Amino acid sequence: MKTNTGLWWLLSWFFLFVAVVYTAWNMIEHWATRADPDANWFANFTTTVEWVGTTALLFTFFLSALIAFYLGRVHKAQRGELPEDTLTADIDDGDPELGEFSPWSWWPIVLAGSAGVAILGLAVGVWMFPIGIAIFAVAIVGWVFEYYRGYFAR
Repeated sequence: MKTNTGLWWLLSWFFLFVAVVYTAWNMIEHWATRADPDANWFANFTTTVEWVGTTALLFTFFLSALIAFYLGRVHKAQRGELPEDTLTADIDDGDPELGEFSPWSWWPIVLAGSAGVAILGLAVGVWMFPIGIAIFAVAIVGWVFEYYRGYFAR
């Protein structure tokens, strides 16, 4: 986690550097062609900055800094190193119990099909959307209650 935090901070500062270089390069390149010598400095500034690329790079910096900050806070809150951060860890150290899964269950396929029918109904004909929602309701109830009846009942 500490390494991930460091990499995200490095990446965020890289994006900030690229944003500054991109904006400066664009201003230098377009100053002579777009600048009006009779206008004030603000008018020249707004006509020479390419706002779409500069804004996109700045928001990329903010997003990667947000991820780095979040990872740093999580690392500080967990009060210890993860197994993948220690050099002496085994593979089994980072293998948690993920839960119980039903490899024989057909309900996720029915659920995905119902989502497909509903989206197709929005795209092709609105009359198909309620059919997809009805299939979705049956599939979600069937998936939730599959351990309460039939061969695998408990």
